[in-house]
Amino acid sequence: MRATVTGFEVHDIRFPTSERLDGSDAMNPDPDYSAAYLVLHTSDGSAGYGFCFTIGRGNEVVAAGIDALRPYVVGRPVPCTAADLAAVHRAVTHDSQLRWLGPEKGVMHMAAGAVVNAAWDLAARRAGAPVWRYLSGMTPEELVALVDFRYLSDALTPDEALDILRAAEPGRAERTRKLLREGYPAYTSSPGWLGYDDAKLVRLAERAVADGFRQIKLKVGADLDEDVRRLRLARKTVGPDIRIAVDANQRWDVGEALRWLAVLAPYDPYWIEEPTSPDDVLGHAAVRAGQPVRVATGEHVANRVVFKQLLQAGAVDFVQIDAARVAGVNENLAILLLAAKFGVPVCPHAGGVGLCELVQHLAMFDYVAVSGSREDRVVEYVDHLHEHFTDPAVVVAGRYRAPGAPGFSARMRPESVAAHTYPDGPVWQTPKHPS
Repeated sequence: MRATVTGFEVHDIRFPTSERLDGSDAMNPDPDYSAAYLVLHTSDGSAGYGFCFTIGRGNEVVAAGIDALRPYVVGRPVPCTAADLAAVHRAVTHDSQLRWLGPEKGVMHMAAGAVVNAAWDLAARRAGAPVWRYLSGMTPEELVALVDFRYLSDALTPDEALDILRAAEPGRAERTRKLLREGYPAYTSSPGWLGYDDAKLVRLAERAVADGFRQIKLKVGADLDEDVRRLRLARKTVGPDIRIAVDANQRWDVGEALRWLAVLAPYDPYWIEEPTSPDDVLGHAAVRAGQPVRVATGEHVANRVVFKQLLQAGAVDFVQIDAARVAGVNENLAILLLAAKFGVPVCPHAGGVGLCELVQHLAMFDYVAVSGSREDRVVEYVDHLHEHFTDPAVVVAGRYRAPGAPGFSARMRPESVAAHTYPDGPVWQTPKHPS
């Protein structure tokens, strides 16, 4: 008899990162990195893990959204094939009443992503493969069947997606060998949080270069004079050959972005990230056309449709997928295929608890089985909270090492879950601030 999903545990997990201003930026000055964390249990004793990333207050709302999807998973057969995983994705994204809350965006869509990602973790664990290899082992036909092409076919048809995947198929084995040997390029945001003082910025920028990173990122957008001073300091610290990306975290209106970037441009920013509202496709296009710094966005883009429009409008130079913002692996596969169709590099967002662990798999799958390229592609890395995962991301000499453990690298250590459960975990018994 086929195993079924029998357990569905949802946990509100929070880390008090605001105490040291880790993760601070112009729009989010005091984040407490958090995860609405899901554990699936099965009748034969296996488990799958997934989560949504948040920054503190509201994590309980996402957890409630995940729990609302319980009936679509519990009591059903354990997903073991591409067809099964496509069915899970359809089930949790197509309930008409829950979908109405978006549609296909916001808390319920993120919650669906946590469930979908947990299903992928479960399936890959049972197959004995990390998710990037599990995905890369599927046929082009199986991969295309995972994607919901509704609203995409004016930009990408199933036949075009098949052509992309079939073109990449002959080189999969060689690229896998290269990936295992060389890793995947990373950049670090760790020196650039807006709440850090100059001494910490300099120390962490120097360490990043010593550790082999060829790109760092600074947060900007709160004060123009301060941004110029910090960017000048960072450039002096790392020299002319290290890329410095800047990230405004949606702080500006379009005109303000153009004025600000005209002042920052002489310091050679590699890209400007989230210069304006993530929903403003035409605003991003205007920013890209109106000044010389290349534009990156995507960590807060709600779904595949907005990514489609950003690409159609020529509004982005770098697509930044997020493993826990859209509806999981399936929708991120759609976005990777769109980016490949338009020839735009994918540089995933990973600035949050567990996001490095997840998104490395998607970037590596993209290289092996979709785009076939690592050119102009880097995955974000931040150097905190990895110790809370049983299979933490590993970066050596500025490159992610390919995960070898089965699953999606999403399982948190039980002791970390117990300590950081909000509000009853020991870490939160005497909080220094509300969350």
